[in-house]
Amino acid sequence: MAAQRRNLMVSQHQSWTDDLPLCQMCGVGTAPNCVYGPDGKGTQSHPNEDGHLRFRGEDGCFLYGVFNGYDGNRVAIFASQRLTAELLLGQLKSSHTDSDVRKILTQAFDVVEKSYFETIDDALAEKAHLSNYVLPHNENVSFHQLSPQNQKVQERLKELEQEVSGGATAVVALILNNKLYIANVGTNRALLCKSTSDGQNQVLQIGRPHSTDNEDELQRLAALGVDSTRVRQAAQIAGQSSTRRLGDYPVKFNYNEIDVLSAAKTTPVIAEPEIHGSQSLDGVTGFLLLMSEGLMNALESAHGPEQANQEIVAMVAAELAQQSSLEAVAQSVVERVKRIHHDVFASGRQRATLCSRHEDMTLLIRTLNYPLADAALTPTQGGRIYPVSVPYSNSQSTSKTSVTLSLVMPSQSTLTNGTNTASTLEEGTPTPGQSPTATLQSTNTQTQSSSSSSGDGSLFRQRGSQAAQPDETGRVPPYVDFSQFYRLWGSDHSDGHSTQGGLGPQ
Repeated sequence: MAAQRRNLMVSQHQSWTDDLPLCQMCGVGTAPNCVYGPDGKGTQSHPNEDGHLRFRGEDGCFLYGVFNGYDGNRVAIFASQRLTAELLLGQLKSSHTDSDVRKILTQAFDVVEKSYFETIDDALAEKAHLSNYVLPHNENVSFHQLSPQNQKVQERLKELEQEVSGGATAVVALILNNKLYIANVGTNRALLCKSTSDGQNQVLQIGRPHSTDNEDELQRLAALGVDSTRVRQAAQIAGQSSTRRLGDYPVKFNYNEIDVLSAAKTTPVIAEPEIHGSQSLDGVTGFLLLMSEGLMNALESAHGPEQANQEIVAMVAAELAQQSSLEAVAQSVVERVKRIHHDVFASGRQRATLCSRHEDMTLLIRTLNYPLADAALTPTQGGRIYPVSVPYSNSQSTSKTSVTLSLVMPSQSTLTNGTNTASTLEEGTPTPGQSPTATLQSTNTQTQSSSSSSGDGSLFRQRGSQAAQPDETGRVPPYVDFSQFYRLWGSDHSDGHSTQGGLGPQ
């Protein structure tokens, strides 16, 4: 009966937002968690725990969010549903001031947290009741030596423990009166990319993650009596790097039992959001990115944290120049991050040990007057063109060869690294799929290059590093010499007659 009541409450929350229209100016891409085996193949270790929301309200109001769940998806799903109900069912008005909006956002997170804990009240009561029937722990007694009744009690207690555990971090974006507000709880990320008048793309990270290396958060914990040095050294609190989170009942209500938090005077891990804004979007051309911690961690593990923001923006800009669907753009970027992460693991290089697994990944893209590619156009008119191979370049210093791939995109704006106004990405800033020495140039088209390894090059003819020029017939000399193949085939199939009309160049 208790479980039925909890399921009824969840279904009621779902119905609250069923009639709200989805925003068509955004796209979402996702990928489940993955653990790589010695053979490089990946397996999913648990169901996807991320969540998101993307709704359009009244009075020009838009609400977006990405939720990174852990120890189950209950909190992420609940928060995405209840937060929408707390913000888009008439609470926000175009007449509200910035102060009003911040207050409403803060109150909404508080209500979501308290409402979630109400849904697990029955489970907590049952857990407390069954705990009275548990025998004192005896290391010499195994589970199978317990009586059938005690076994059932133990099994049920494990189920209840799982039901009341788990939490989520959240990053939420609200657009009201064409002003942007970001509410952050935890370790997800928000990036705002603006295209300047001279065609550059500038990247702004809005807020810092609430993590164990955030100085402001460490000071907040220290003020509560927590040893911030120990928190920094531990790098995690109850298995998570976040210092703010939704849910997670064991951490919120039993923090005195957690060694690193035991000296706290009051609840140290909180769900209060940090509000950033308002930022006017009048005249802004660009896009907003909301990303789960798993997405950014995967990219930073593969390439380091220094240029992660610029890399993800470069990927999005490249896909926006190709795709005519925001859903396709978001999913393509997630797939590219996933591929980069896997390739670093498979490479065996220095960072491979950091890429043995990744968590669930979610990316939400909201464009701001930013044009999408026209899929109806031909490539020369600005339509999509797929990657093609360019001449092989042999390297004298390695037994492996390098095959370069080129991606041609329509010229919409010059892509730069952060606020850099140069027309190329610097060599120290590899773009997605690129080698560190590749550059992204902007003339009439933008060309993105990447390097990969294949074979020992024994079948390939020696070629210079420069692209071969077409001959008078408009053809480029072949990359692979099949002369020996044609000779062998002819000798094997020769029956003493003329081989005229056989395979091979005539």
